[in-house]
Amino acid sequence: MSARAWWCVLLVLGACRTAPESKPDASGAPALQAIEERGHRAIEAAPKVASGKLVLAGGTVMTATGEVYTPGWIALEDGRIAALGQGDVPAPYVNVGTTIDVRGKFITPGLIDVHSHLGVYPAPGIRATDDGNEATSPNTGGVWAEHSFWTEDPGIERAVRGGVTTIQVLPGSANLVGGRGVVLHLRPMRGSRAMRFPGAPDSVKMACGENPKRVYGARGGPSTRMGEVRADREAFMAARRWLNDNKDKKVDDVARDLTNETLGGVLEGKILVQVHCYTAQDMLNFLQLADEAGFQPRAFHHALEAYKIRDILAARGIAVATWADWWGFKLEGWDGIPEGAALDSESHVKVAIHSDSPEGIQRLNQEAAKALASGLAAGIAVTEGDALRWVTAEPAWILGIDDQVGTLEVGKRADVVVWDHDPLSVYATAERVLIDGVQVITPESKQPWSDFELGIER
Repeated sequence: MSARAWWCVLLVLGACRTAPESKPDASGAPALQAIEERGHRAIEAAPKVASGKLVLAGGTVMTATGEVYTPGWIALEDGRIAALGQGDVPAPYVNVGTTIDVRGKFITPGLIDVHSHLGVYPAPGIRATDDGNEATSPNTGGVWAEHSFWTEDPGIERAVRGGVTTIQVLPGSANLVGGRGVVLHLRPMRGSRAMRFPGAPDSVKMACGENPKRVYGARGGPSTRMGEVRADREAFMAARRWLNDNKDKKVDDVARDLTNETLGGVLEGKILVQVHCYTAQDMLNFLQLADEAGFQPRAFHHALEAYKIRDILAARGIAVATWADWWGFKLEGWDGIPEGAALDSESHVKVAIHSDSPEGIQRLNQEAAKALASGLAAGIAVTEGDALRWVTAEPAWILGIDDQVGTLEVGKRADVVVWDHDPLSVYATAERVLIDGVQVITPESKQPWSDFELGIER
């Protein structure tokens, strides 16, 4: 079904009120859990469109599990991966549904970007659409990025045309606690809630270092790194008190506190902590804070000095989401090196190559290839399989959805990309992109997704 057809389906179905596929973790106190459930209802839901049966035959299947089938095939059915393997398509999948000949092509999982601001800083980049930072307080844990997300951002289609099927949209990094992020499946919908990846945990964006100091140094603070740590400690102490005060109350007796609901969710292990942090010093400070408060960061983002403490990150099971070669654009980025991702990966740190950019997200495969090339040139023990996992399997783990996507395995969601060249080549183009088994990009796709671009010649 084409992207424009999706919009037609939505207009026919209209809005509906329904519960989402996922519910909050059962570890929280009953009253607090019920409060969260109220916040997870949807005005609009993604329609249950059956994708039918589809076989991609004859290509090189790169599973991101270590297995590569050349030639290989993959069978998709009702939005899931039904089977895959080496050689000719076996009898049970011959002449069943639609078969597409992809000889000479390459098949990978859909790419995943764990750090995007699409939709909250959409195109065109003007003040009226600048909705990524609620820069009114160092702690805005009660805001949710999905409420700023504009589904008609033209950058969404451009990302999908680059093979990206899932993104985490985060608030900006002005604040120590910037608010909740949201994981989105990039099927075009009218509202952000309907694009939420089913079952994905909530996340919270936190930041340390230069940005909060710059924004709040002359506005009451924090103006120093020690002030940042103090403010974070106080915020988590308040959240712990709030949890303790409300754990035995009935739902109707709990006074809503949106910031403490978010940080309380962190303390209960329900909300994943994604931290904007560049320097080894700041990352070690944050780990001290986390140990004191009693939570586990999921990943440090940008993390240009992660290679300096990669043994600590590996031992603690904390991932790194970084760039291939951005560095030097501010002082805390001065020690970034192009071998950083490879060094981290060699030390058994989970690594994701992220974009943090509406341009970079369109070539995420090439960014992974650059990081691989830098590592190999330095003699670091990394492989093409590692590089593919940096934009598929490892990001899926960071987002808590690795049981659903990130690798090509039976039972997982049919998020699949067909490339016309090796995906780590600068010549590679995503010819077909499938999300839940639905072809959202095909070689014939021409009409733009966004109404904002209607009438623009392509």
